[in-house]
Amino acid sequence: MALINTIREKSGVAVGAVAVGMLLFIVGGDLIGGKNRLFGRDGNVVGEVNGQKIELPEFTAALEQAKQNFANQQGRQPDEQATGYLRDQTWNQLLYRRAFQPELDKLGLAVGDDEAVDMVQGDNPNPAIKQAFTDPKTGQFDRARLIDYLKNLDKLPPDAQAAFHNFETSLRDFDRPVNKYNALLKNSVYVTSAEAKLFDLAQNSKANFRYLFVPYTSVSDSAFKPTDAQLQDYLDRHKARYKVEDGRSIEYIVVPETATKEDSAALRQSVAGLAQQFRTAPNDSLFVRANSDQPYNHNYLSPADLPEQLRKQLPLKVGEVYGPYVEGNTLAIYKVTGAKAGTKPAARASHILIKADAQMTPEARAAAKKQAQDILNKIKAGADFATMARQFGTDGTKEQGGDLGWFEEGRMVPAFSKAVFAATSPGLLPNLVETNFGYHIVKVTAPKTNQTYQVAAVVKAVQPSDATREAAYARAEKLQADASSLDAFRALPTKDKTLQKQEAKFVPRDAPTVGNLPGSREIVRWAFGFNPDGGSATKVGDVRKFDIGDVHVLAAVTDSRDKGTATIESIRPELTAAVRNELKAKQIMAKLAGKTGSLDDLAKVAGPGAVVQNAEGVAQAQGTIPSVGFEPEAVGRAFALKPGQKSAPIQGEQGVLVVEATTLFPATPSDVKVVRQQLTQQRQQRQDGLIYEAIKGQAKVKDNRSKFF
Repeated sequence: MALINTIREKSGVAVGAVAVGMLLFIVGGDLIGGKNRLFGRDGNVVGEVNGQKIELPEFTAALEQAKQNFANQQGRQPDEQATGYLRDQTWNQLLYRRAFQPELDKLGLAVGDDEAVDMVQGDNPNPAIKQAFTDPKTGQFDRARLIDYLKNLDKLPPDAQAAFHNFETSLRDFDRPVNKYNALLKNSVYVTSAEAKLFDLAQNSKANFRYLFVPYTSVSDSAFKPTDAQLQDYLDRHKARYKVEDGRSIEYIVVPETATKEDSAALRQSVAGLAQQFRTAPNDSLFVRANSDQPYNHNYLSPADLPEQLRKQLPLKVGEVYGPYVEGNTLAIYKVTGAKAGTKPAARASHILIKADAQMTPEARAAAKKQAQDILNKIKAGADFATMARQFGTDGTKEQGGDLGWFEEGRMVPAFSKAVFAATSPGLLPNLVETNFGYHIVKVTAPKTNQTYQVAAVVKAVQPSDATREAAYARAEKLQADASSLDAFRALPTKDKTLQKQEAKFVPRDAPTVGNLPGSREIVRWAFGFNPDGGSATKVGDVRKFDIGDVHVLAAVTDSRDKGTATIESIRPELTAAVRNELKAKQIMAKLAGKTGSLDDLAKVAGPGAVVQNAEGVAQAQGTIPSVGFEPEAVGRAFALKPGQKSAPIQGEQGVLVVEATTLFPATPSDVKVVRQQLTQQRQQRQDGLIYEAIKGQAKVKDNRSKFF
């Protein structure tokens, strides 16, 4: 059975590139039969592709198969995140089959008997077969083992036989025909010699040029207020740029179940009581297991690995209970249950690093060493080490006065470690320590010690009490009652300043969360029409409360958009900025129209903010001007001009430009045959994804997954 699982899991290898990862779980779909119509109620339709329904029982069975494959591969059941990924993979698998099948049928692509045999046991077995029957010791395909397996297939359990036959059927009826379909299109890719020459010219031709740049930011926004008619005109002219998927805008208020001061005080009192019991507990490990939120750790720890609060108490006493200490959102008490000499000593030190890496010139390294020695001399004369570290340190420890904390021998670079662990008492080391990082002034704050401690820790997180949870729930209920409309919902933060309203703009249908709110998939489903109460579908303006873990969320759907071209309202800020730049360009270009003189003369005409700069070694295909950004039209003009010739004003992406060619460096002709091969390979490598997206785009896909997941 393990072998069957291996084949099943590897079956996607044969067409992995073709499907762009969509066929990882293709066999699961075969096992339940993609054309099953026993459960044909419309209420169970997860989606539709090319008029063929994907029903809930079919989808669920395929998903369960995907989960089983995941468990076989990973050795564990999928968690929530992995399950979401598997749902997407299952959907894509079913979509992929239904989208491609009509195309295969149109061309009559099929696999004959001889070819089917060859795919399994011939000279060219399917990659999944080869993988399953490859000897792990030699890495060689074991044909004899494959033949033996096939001869004894009828003796395997029925489910194993069914799995293999389904694998063969999928290979013959779908996987190989898809390979053929993609190969037909990939082999049709052709690059002419003229294309290759133009490509080579664009990649390797270089130009130096001067340019006048008048950024749009140099003109005040307040002078331009685009009308809706202007926005619509711009949108109509650039529809392809503003294609969108369907989405919902959601505003939400989070009411967390947060521990109060009273909860913290109650926990502190409880932990103080535990500390008294801990001192006399007959079995420390059992006491930790019964009372701590974290498991018992029996290991001996050096000072480098002890909690910071305990390090401050060194040396520790066996049998003593320390704490309680506040550590983030927890309270902790520690009992020292043992002490012994460890195998590695630990020490604590501070340093001031003056960097001097190997790439420096000898003169620069000498200067760094002199600076470090001067600092060391000042500290010897009485200057405060921490103050000097904050002033002259060059690494991340400078803000802590150079403190490196505790560390075991061997954790630092050899020269530094040797110097620190050679010290027998705390204090400033008399000489600089040189490492590959530079020169260190070192102060040993705690000399080396081999002492280690076994520490039993009781750690309790500060949690909201039942009363606090009930109060948060009641507050959320009250807010929901007060939010009878979208306007009333939006008014809540003005009435209660402790509330904060957040917004997630146009959340897509398949989004796992709303913003950064964990576990909020249910809100996305609701926003797209699913009503958990079975009532009418959600619409813009609806408000609902969700209880998610330890937070309560009041959510409102504030906007909706369908797949297609964006509306003005949905992208008004972006459109306004684009139209405003067009209007600014017209104004700037009108100023420059008909003006003569040098670029510097034109800059004076353009006004404040205009700059004249040089660009050197710009490739024709690069399209980017240093210090300006992506300006393909301006770069193209530079290559079309003769040296000394200026262009007309150009409406660019970042501003208006005028370019003046200075020097052109034509490309040295390359081997056209080699360039053609390179271009052909590049285009063929992109074909798999492009073919799938093209077929998917015309497959009339209806996605109803949000109704179920």
